[in-house]
Amino acid sequence: MLKPSKTHDECRQAFRWEVPRSYNIGVDICDKWASDRSRVALISEVPGEGVERYTFWDFRNFSNKLANGLTAHGIQRGDRIGILLGQSPETAIGHIAAYKIGAVAIPLFTLFGVDALQYRLSNSGAKVVITDRANYSKIEEIRASLPNLKAVIVVGGEKGSDAFIDFRGLVEKGSSQFEPVQTDAEDPALIIYTSGTTGPPKGALHAHRVLLGHLPGVEFPHNFFPREGDLFWTPADWAWIGGLIDVLLPSWHHGVPVVAYRAKKFDPEEAFQLIAKHNIKNAFIPPTALKLMRQVSHPRERYSYQMRTIGSGGETLGEELLEWGKETFGFTINEFYGQTECNLVVGNCWEVMDIRPGSMGKAVPGHTVAPVDEAGEPVPPGTVGEVAIKRPDPVMFLEYWGNPDATREKFVNDWLLTGDLGRQDDQGYLWFVGRKDDVITSAGYRIGPAEIEDCILKYPGVSMVAVIGKPDEVRTEIVKAFIVLKPGTEPSTKLGEEIKKFVKTKLAAHEYPREVEFVSELPLTATGKIMRRELRKLEEQRLAKKKSE
Repeated sequence: MLKPSKTHDECRQAFRWEVPRSYNIGVDICDKWASDRSRVALISEVPGEGVERYTFWDFRNFSNKLANGLTAHGIQRGDRIGILLGQSPETAIGHIAAYKIGAVAIPLFTLFGVDALQYRLSNSGAKVVITDRANYSKIEEIRASLPNLKAVIVVGGEKGSDAFIDFRGLVEKGSSQFEPVQTDAEDPALIIYTSGTTGPPKGALHAHRVLLGHLPGVEFPHNFFPREGDLFWTPADWAWIGGLIDVLLPSWHHGVPVVAYRAKKFDPEEAFQLIAKHNIKNAFIPPTALKLMRQVSHPRERYSYQMRTIGSGGETLGEELLEWGKETFGFTINEFYGQTECNLVVGNCWEVMDIRPGSMGKAVPGHTVAPVDEAGEPVPPGTVGEVAIKRPDPVMFLEYWGNPDATREKFVNDWLLTGDLGRQDDQGYLWFVGRKDDVITSAGYRIGPAEIEDCILKYPGVSMVAVIGKPDEVRTEIVKAFIVLKPGTEPSTKLGEEIKKFVKTKLAAHEYPREVEFVSELPLTATGKIMRRELRKLEEQRLAKKKSE
């Protein structure tokens, strides 16, 4: 646990990893708190159905019952268990039970279609899927193509069905006494599939120690979390690393309650209502959600809330969003950085360091992060290189499931390569430039889209933006911006020209977008990241069509 400090350097120097040889996530986040039968773990709200509270004692008993049920159906150490559920008590029970029996949990997003589910379940060789009635039909459709799948457990299922096992019935049959298997910190615990921004998703296999590795990356951007009265929430689904290991599991490691809210779609008004209703103190809110919340008018006047911290990551926030955060919440939103394979390794903490808009922050205590060249050597300050994390590191993944070649390619010497380009200044601040394949080459210049997007977001009426390189015979590529406008702002040729001039004045003549296209939406991954490759593909198709005409 990070010790409150006065400076970032002091915090780094005081930190030491404490990773025991024997460690089990399920025992850590649940059983160790269950002796206090009244200690609240989860506040679960279903819109239109009310609020329920669950204690750590409840989760201990439920997870033990499920662990016994899984074991009775032949599930054992090392088997993979898919969990296709949203933010719900059953999701948490499934995870805890999986860890207690030494199985490997696979979080699955409920908005996945059958192709996405078939790929992940087949690739992982999952033996069990825990889902609900709303998503069971997807599993039923692909079941014949999943020879390893032995059982489907359905929340809200019907007792006595031959097609699946009823979750409640299975839990009710099980004993509340279960002896968790002895796992080492290095033993596999879960597979989280990458969001697929640069190709087919890969299964990042993580060890039980991954939770301990995440702790400083949660505690630092949440101003030395936990503190008395803290209560955590995120709109990010628990199927993603941002929801599961940035919020749920670390909160429970510290015995801090979490709010679960099962909305079908993110609603920014509902977000403010929820924060005020439950007196939520801490939140991980992805940039896309923050941009939607920014469109809510006068939230401080309409809702009574007093948050302590907000962390955000996945896309660069930019100066405009940070200023809105200060005005709306009374503090700076702490941006952080990481990826599925090695998460929460860079961050900001406004209590101990100056926040520099556009910067991801500094290396979180316990992690060594630097831009490196192709040979794996750190580059000088101010020089663009590939952002990399030095091993060994407790938060680092074990391997890509069933893909040794991709695992080897992920490293050079002792550095894990993120695929992101960035630079580090002489005071240790890291600045995101763009994905390696997002970098635009125009008239000999190498241009990162992040800075241009940040600039365009400052222009009045702009809600979201994505910048790509469009193929060009003269310049190799030109900068093109796809822009989503705020409600009430109408697209026009004149507005496009004004935005071009704005960027040209604010940044540089070679960085302004030579083309602007107004769109109603941008292609996003399920985690809310912009898929610039889809926009590049669109331009390539348009170019090919034009040539063929």
